[in-house]
Amino acid sequence: MRLSFKRIALGTIAVLVIGTAIVGVAKWRELKRAQFVASLFSGADEIDNFRHMNAIFPTRTIAKAGEPYLIPVGMTEPLPAIYVYDGKTLDTAKFLADTDTTGLLVVQHGKIVHEQYWHGNGKDTRWISWSVGKSFISALVGIAVQDGKIGSIDDQIVKYAPELKGTGYDGVTIKNALQMSSGVGWNEDYSDQNSDIARFGRALAFGGSMVEFARTLKRAHEPGTYNLYNSMDAQVLGLVLKNATGETPSDYLSEKIWSKVGAERDAFWVLDDYGNELAAGGVNVTARDYAKFGLLYLHDGQWNGEQLVPAAWVKASHTPDAPYLMPGENDHKSETSAGMGYGYLWWVPSAVDGAYSAIGIYNQFIYVDPVHDLVIVKTSANHTYGGGATEASYRELETFALFRAIADRLDAGS
Repeated sequence: MRLSFKRIALGTIAVLVIGTAIVGVAKWRELKRAQFVASLFSGADEIDNFRHMNAIFPTRTIAKAGEPYLIPVGMTEPLPAIYVYDGKTLDTAKFLADTDTTGLLVVQHGKIVHEQYWHGNGKDTRWISWSVGKSFISALVGIAVQDGKIGSIDDQIVKYAPELKGTGYDGVTIKNALQMSSGVGWNEDYSDQNSDIARFGRALAFGGSMVEFARTLKRAHEPGTYNLYNSMDAQVLGLVLKNATGETPSDYLSEKIWSKVGAERDAFWVLDDYGNELAAGGVNVTARDYAKFGLLYLHDGQWNGEQLVPAAWVKASHTPDAPYLMPGENDHKSETSAGMGYGYLWWVPSAVDGAYSAIGIYNQFIYVDPVHDLVIVKTSANHTYGGGATEASYRELETFALFRAIADRLDAGS
């Protein structure tokens, strides 16, 4: 009896120790998350965090399959030493340093013509997409429509996400959300700690449900009449995908795209504590694999003769189809658009050159330029980003000026 009691006592102590350790790990992660979210847009160095998001949040793997496709390496082309923005001649190297660039990959005519990394990153470094991931969601919605999982983008969101009935998203179509025109009230000012995007970040950090957060939002405009950048629009599309396909967005991306484009590494997707993907921007991918997603769109959704994303969807994704979505300023779009146009979760910088881009906070880009047969990937941790709601903080239009200079430099050298 004494031996049995001793064994029981030791077993109980072991369980308590293990339990305490588990709670300790959970509390550490919660503390780490809180510290991370609080540091965003504060000027803090986020480089190490952005390449180790799986140490901060739960994640789900986006599995690659088969032999990786290695993008051929062509003759290395130097970057233009200078570029012109807002009437000023600016220094390329200084801009890349000032925006804490960690990777710059240029692919033209299907070959890598420039690849450079900084701050300890390399070709195998997985990096957080932020809102570049919204364009992945767009592709998956297009595939789900083609597969018959979603009947039409004119269907209401609540048809597939009844959890949102009675909220600001009741009466909003899938197309409205794709075009950031849901009419749901939202403030995406990163410099405002009381903004909706800041509250959303805190909810994620402290283990809240992203679906429950969406349920708190109210209508501000008639759906389909006003363009207002709203990360929750993409988030609810993640819920639509999950319910319509019966698969998580991570698994659907793996099945439909990642396993077919020769991804060099497994990717992963940040989750909330309820297992829902951060559809608004939680994909983590290497620069070369981001480039493959750009090449897929450059080739109208086709890869090795297989149509992965419908060609008509790719075209519609970067073709604004309403006055309030066109490049330029008007009374039916928010000033947060910076004068850019919008498609299906893709930005259209101008009406003249045919280029379009996925854009994420802190200066993440997948830039697709069909005229120059060009894809550019830029990963960054711009410490000044979100310090104010201005281009001087965001430097996105300036980045496009550099990308156009790169395209011109390549043309001049060909």
